Amino acid sequence: MSQARHNPARGEAMLVVAGKPRLLRPSFHALVLAEEELGPLFALVERAGEGQLRLSEIAALFWHCLAEQGDVTREQVGEAVMAMGLAAAAAPLRTILRQILQGRP
Repeated sequence: MSQARHNPARGEAMLVVAGKPRLLRPSFHALVLAEEELGPLFALVERAGEGQLRLSEIAALFWHCLAEQGDVTREQVGEAVMAMGLAAAAAPLRTILRQILQGRP
């Protein structure tokens, strides 16, 4: 399986969903949709820093940030997070949260 390219400097990360690598890209549009559902992004970042982020919030943020959602369901994204474990999911989460806080270089 070929690995899709991602650019961590742009806040991009990878997530394997249903056996396929998927690009997570925190675009303005994706983050606006995530914010509408999850509340203010700064509060989301604060909760993450305090270890208070829920699994459903991680899955929702990742789902909104999928560069190509296609037929990927939020449940599949949640299952992908569970399959990799929360410790491994922290890496793409940190990348996205860093993008939210710092923006692009």
